Amino acid sequence: MIECLNFCNGQWQKPSGQEFKVVSPYNNEVIGRAYSSTPKDLNAVIDAAAQAQRAWRETPIKERSQVLFRFREILLNEIKEIAACISNECGKTPAEAEAELLKGIEVTEFALSLQNLDIGGRIEVSRGVYCEYRREPLGVVAGITPFNFPAMVPMWMIPIALALGNSFVWKPSDKTPLTSRLLADALTRAALPAGVFSIAHGGRETVEALLDHPTISAVGFVGSTQVAKSVYERGSRSMKRVLALGGAKNHIFLLPDADYELTSRGVADSFTGCAGQRCMAASVLCAIAHSPAEEKRIDQLVAGIVDEAKQISLGERMGAIISTESLARLQKAIAQAEKDGAHLVLDGRKPRVPKPYENGNWLGPTILDRVKPGSQAAIEELFGPVLSIVRCESLAEALKIQNSSIYGNAVSVFTQNGGIADYVARYGKAGMVGVNIGVPVPREPFSFGGVAASKFGQGDITGVHSLDLWSDVKKITTKWASQKDTTWMG
Repeated sequence: MIECLNFCNGQWQKPSGQEFKVVSPYNNEVIGRAYSSTPKDLNAVIDAAAQAQRAWRETPIKERSQVLFRFREILLNEIKEIAACISNECGKTPAEAEAELLKGIEVTEFALSLQNLDIGGRIEVSRGVYCEYRREPLGVVAGITPFNFPAMVPMWMIPIALALGNSFVWKPSDKTPLTSRLLADALTRAALPAGVFSIAHGGRETVEALLDHPTISAVGFVGSTQVAKSVYERGSRSMKRVLALGGAKNHIFLLPDADYELTSRGVADSFTGCAGQRCMAASVLCAIAHSPAEEKRIDQLVAGIVDEAKQISLGERMGAIISTESLARLQKAIAQAEKDGAHLVLDGRKPRVPKPYENGNWLGPTILDRVKPGSQAAIEELFGPVLSIVRCESLAEALKIQNSSIYGNAVSVFTQNGGIADYVARYGKAGMVGVNIGVPVPREPFSFGGVAASKFGQGDITGVHSLDLWSDVKKITTKWASQKDTTWMG
């Protein structure tokens, strides 16, 4: 049994709030416990963070980067151990857990590059007059993260915020708090000063207290759209800078000329990766055909996706669903789709479960064909390994379906036609677009973020567009002597 405590001023401290259990999706066994932070607990964490930030902001960015260099090396050396913890508490496979951590390390490497980027500048704008800008930290900032990526999502925020000179307070998901211990330990061994990084455990009350606390200057959040909107509104009311990423209903446009192998593997991996519990998973496949010959080709491509999905073994290539409640919700949604007229071409509700995990939360890949555009399966985020296929007669019809979604995280197109690909990139309503890629997550320094109800706030959570979330730009104009040939600035 692993005990999760708050991390305050470099020390582990037991919060005084209610205990909650951590359950592994693999077998529904209790593997840990944590405790909710009361306002008093949170005040102690934030006060220590504010005190530590005064010295941290005066530390040159090259010295801050040395801490992150050491942090990166520790994570790489201990990737197997950390991945095992991620896998056990959130249900994904060990390979997926390693990939998650590597993506977090990639963001750390971007944060390391900030010391070599032009994050300040000075130009002579008139005779004897100089303008300069400097990027400065905000102070104490916070991150509130979801269950599905216990390491990657917090590492979207922590390295960049720290590199810019802030102290960071992290509120992990109450479903997956165990990995936070390992990240805190790695930062401590990397010689990050005490108090610069903190952890406060808890649920809704802890989140609300963070959003209301006057010392917190900015908040990053990733979760469902309903909660993201609430976090944005509450944090903004207390004059905080807030970027809250919400849910998604990602569409893939499938054209008859698409490559068979690329499509089969790309689409299957997209909707089953992390058991479909990620905001970049394919949810709707718009299969486009306007002639019998094209429809025959589309049927072949769909059959390839089905065949590929059938090969996905639980526990090896796909993990478990986070909770019994989520599993029941998904099973109910599949039954509703059948009632709504969808054809169930692959049913994952009675999967072959690997031993000794028979008591876990398992749902195999599920594919629904001929889903009606306005049905639940077509418009709601199910957050599981379920792919809904909507048959379309034209690209215009597919775009109309995609554009009508309240979400705007990702859209992809599978085709060999560059003109069609560019058209989708131009007119798809999404912050991230893929061409023959099922999960179009940008690589650093290109930033991660959607539009519409997938994001509340400005900028993105990673890459170059994340800097304005965690820092201010100060402008300085200087003149030291009068000039004979003056201008309006003289």
